[in-house]
Amino acid sequence: MKTTAAILEKIKQPLKIEELTIPDLKPGQVLVNIAYSGVCHSQLNEVRGLKGEDKFLPHTLGHEGAGIVEAIGPGVGKVKSGDKVVLTWIRGNGADVPSVSYKRRDGSIINSGAISTFMTKSVISENRLVKIPDEMPLREATLLGCAIPTGAGIVINTAELSRGDTVAIFGMGGVGLSALLAAKLRQASVVIAIDVFDHKLDSALEFGATHVINAKKQAVLSEILDITDKRGVDFSIECAGKKESMEIAFQSVRDNGGLCVLAGNLPQGELISINPFDLIRGKRIIGSWGGGTQPDRDIPLYVKYFLSGTLHLDRLITHSYSLAGVNQALDDMKNGMIGRALIDMQDVERR
Repeated sequence: MKTTAAILEKIKQPLKIEELTIPDLKPGQVLVNIAYSGVCHSQLNEVRGLKGEDKFLPHTLGHEGAGIVEAIGPGVGKVKSGDKVVLTWIRGNGADVPSVSYKRRDGSIINSGAISTFMTKSVISENRLVKIPDEMPLREATLLGCAIPTGAGIVINTAELSRGDTVAIFGMGGVGLSALLAAKLRQASVVIAIDVFDHKLDSALEFGATHVINAKKQAVLSEILDITDKRGVDFSIECAGKKESMEIAFQSVRDNGGLCVLAGNLPQGELISINPFDLIRGKRIIGSWGGGTQPDRDIPLYVKYFLSGTLHLDRLITHSYSLAGVNQALDDMKNGMIGRALIDMQDVERR
């Protein structure tokens, strides 16, 4: 059995699209026909070599998707053939099978992990997928693999934001917009969106932001303090993955309990600076690993929100590419052109 996959051969080089042979399923593995894959900054950082040494080259990519189960390996009880599933990098219930290998036509090996979604068919570890109901469309379900669990998860699980709270969100990509949707869902009184692109700030206003700040044109900290009458926000969420925005996000939260949550990723080895006296005054700063999400608990909840019309996942998707256009998708993400992009596996060749 064959699959078509995007392969990272060398860092800082375009991904190669190749046909690979799928191995026999091991215990705890599931073969999924991928309908859509999300495109995340994590893949961009891998391709650009910003995560440090890559010991697994050449390998497949992608950690967010949705599809239909084609076959299950021995011992799999979580799903069956024909089930619709969300694919997520966040570990859930079930067997944890950390790696799989595919073969090229010449017999050489292509490495893969517990989940890869930049491919038409993929072998997935049982604990990286969650069954969803038939009425849930796969296109929107794709966002439940990373963007929503991380962004909305920070708001709901980590910050536990409540009605009337104030929040500043740095970076209006897929994760930032997901956090914004959740903040509105939780009835935050002030939602400040920060980015360097006006078109992304326009999207934030459409999503319900009460204020927007262009970090290239305005003094971000001063603007936030003006909006909050010098108090600072209850919560800040950094999704841009920039040193300066991480530092400002921490400075922008109020004394006596304000919480800054970091979701963005800096290049390996890059550090941020904070004033220790801010900690003494009660400001707090933490990181987030997937928004504190428990996939088997939280993804069905997000499905219910979407099907009830209270979580508008369709509005997050700004661009769609074929698998052959994956390098263009990464370039467009690097240049700040997209919110959340999908790779449509039903259209492999279109660019």
